[in-house]
Amino acid sequence: MPLLSQNKRIERVNSTAELFSRFPHLKDGAQQFVSRTAEPVDPKHLLYIQQREFAVTTPADNSVSILGSDDATTCHLVVLRHTGSGVTCLAHCDGSSTWTEVPLIINAVTSSSSSSTVKDGRLELHLVGGFDDDRRISHSLSLNILAAFHKQKEEIHLETCCITDMNDVIKEGIHRPVVYGIGVNVKTGHVFPASFTCRGPAEELRSARTFSGGEMVEVYDSARELVKIDPCRWTPNEDMAFWLTQDDETILQYLSTSPYAEPPHFVHHIKSTIQFLLEHPTADALFPDDQPQFYSRMEDGRWKRV
Repeated sequence: MPLLSQNKRIERVNSTAELFSRFPHLKDGAQQFVSRTAEPVDPKHLLYIQQREFAVTTPADNSVSILGSDDATTCHLVVLRHTGSGVTCLAHCDGSSTWTEVPLIINAVTSSSSSSTVKDGRLELHLVGGFDDDRRISHSLSLNILAAFHKQKEEIHLETCCITDMNDVIKEGIHRPVVYGIGVNVKTGHVFPASFTCRGPAEELRSARTFSGGEMVEVYDSARELVKIDPCRWTPNEDMAFWLTQDDETILQYLSTSPYAEPPHFVHHIKSTIQFLLEHPTADALFPDDQPQFYSRMEDGRWKRV
């Protein structure tokens, strides 16, 4: 089935400019979206999604009210929601494997929705991320994500499309994203620009998995309301210590897809991830008996390992 907007089929496009030219209401919606101030999200209600992760939950979840993610420069943040069941997914896609990631996202929502007593409704899609970067990484990812959703058998309605050229601003002569992060209220389906002070639980472990080449994974068991981190693998690499001695500019140039557009904490995040990998040359001891790590929401709102 096709990707739709206002019940009109979205054919394959060769550029995001062509998409917004054909569907000016999407352009208007993107302009409204970037004009909004990022809302700070209370960590007590948040499940934070890191790069190459996704999570799915329902309005009945007592532990999570907001799914959120940020630090998206060339990356895209994808929200898919079934309007009948309220089942909601948020994914942080970096282009590493778009054509396999999109079916994972759709299956996660449709399988959870099929078990719901509410059958009526439709799948609604919200895309936010990217900017007009010099290497056009954002542009390619935008087109690939749209094409991947277009190829699925399900009928999907594109509601928000704040991507690439519509999420771009020039500051001091440098292109940057306007919106770096979003949240989605799983009770209402409201999608909004967002900022976060907490990116856990197990922030460094999850970052290490992605930094070491891990593929897209689901990080939440909504039936048990537990964050679930499956066993992952990496090999010892003492050469990484080299990066801890480098200045910020060098790290940005070599370890970022968009060195002039990264948020201020990017270098610290990279160094803390590398330090974690050096302190844990393999992940074996982090997953005793090859079992996942689980985290439960405590009464004070923190995630605690269980």
